[in-house]
Amino acid sequence: MNVEFIRRFCLSFPHATEKLQWGDDLCFKVGGKIFAAMWLGSVPQRLVFKCNPETFAELVEQDGISPAPYVGRYKWVSLQRLDVLPWSELKDLLAQSYEMVAAKAKVRRPAQAKAGKPRRARKRKNIKL
Repeated sequence: MNVEFIRRFCLSFPHATEKLQWGDDLCFKVGGKIFAAMWLGSVPQRLVFKCNPETFAELVEQDGISPAPYVGRYKWVSLQRLDVLPWSELKDLLAQSYEMVAAKAKVRRPAQAKAGKPRRARKRKNIKL
C-alpha cells in the first residue's frame, strides 16, 4: 500500500477533496472538514484519521498506532507507517472516518437532493435607518 493508493481511495468518496496544507500534509476533506491526512514529509509517511471511541481505544493499544498529535483527544489516531494495518481494515476505518465527518459537515448528500427537501428561505429583516 502506498500514498497514491490511499489518495485514490479517499478521493473516491462523494464530495471528497484534497488539499496540501501546513507544508507537506495532504488533507482529505468533505464539506471543508478533514477526515484523513497524510504527512508526506515524514519517512515513512504517516496517516491520521478519526475513529469512534471504541475503535480508538483498541487501535492505540497496537504497536505503530498512537493518538494523533493535537487531535488525539477527539479520537483521531496516527499510524506511524502506512503498513501498520492490513488494507481491508484500513479501508473500513477510512470509510468510517469519512462517514463521521460527512455527517457533521455541511454537505448536501445525493439522497437528500433526490428526496426533494426544499431549502428554507430566510426571512429578510426590515432594517430601519
